[in-house]
Amino acid sequence: MRVPMKIVLVGMPGSGKSTFGMQLARQLNFVFFDLDKIIEEETGKSISYIFEHDGEGKFRELETIYLEKYLGGIEGFVLATGGGTPCFNDNMELINKKSISVFLDVSLEEIYKRIPKNQSGKRPMFSGLDEGEIILKLKNLHADRERYYRQAKIIISGEDISTEHLMSELMTFFKN
Repeated sequence: MRVPMKIVLVGMPGSGKSTFGMQLARQLNFVFFDLDKIIEEETGKSISYIFEHDGEGKFRELETIYLEKYLGGIEGFVLATGGGTPCFNDNMELINKKSISVFLDVSLEEIYKRIPKNQSGKRPMFSGLDEGEIILKLKNLHADRERYYRQAKIIISGEDISTEHLMSELMTFFKN
């Protein structure tokens, strides 16, 4: 059996998918892709612009289009998805079928610490929210999305997720 060498990271916004994905790709000598960056490059529009002018529905459609494109193509990469990517258009099913999916399970308290206070542009869903509203939004997102994230083939939990820890989990996954 041939092992798909496409690793897709899923998890809440601020869970470390992009940061950790770059480190993992470097260690594996893979290419790193960030789905949000792909969408921005392909459309010539920022994520916040798409949300504001085209709506979340259009953004989710674009996520699925580019997710399908990348998962159907090259191998030897790590892909960081947007926090909502697995939760729409049967994307988690596609991710599990075409790659090794990894859920970075980080506590909401830690995620809150990682979210910059000024969100205007980087994370449109938190733009204009005060601290209490951000905490409530995180709790609601987590409640809605966790069932999708937990479908991942590998789940890594904790505040101090390391590349070494994930490499160990990947080796265990391949042995089984």
